[in-house]
Amino acid sequence: MPLITIKVNKNGPYLIQGEDMANVVLVDHEGNRIAPNPKATLLKLCRCGASTTKPFCDGTHSKIGFKGAEEAQREFDKEHK
Repeated sequence: MPLITIKVNKNGPYLIQGEDMANVVLVDHEGNRIAPNPKATLLKLCRCGASTTKPFCDGTHSKIGFKGAEEAQREFDKEHK
């Protein structure tokens, strides 16, 4: 079975990559398929919620200063000691 990897990119999107991306199926909350670019070898899924191309990442996270949960928690803890 080909390996598919999902990487949580620091303060950025989820990166989905693998040997057989044709086997990756994305569905919305109603079970409808979401078609990525059929030639894609890497999928970038939005984590910040601000992308205009959801569920795909459009780079907005870097413009709005998105911080992943781990980093945001560390900053919160520092500010509230």
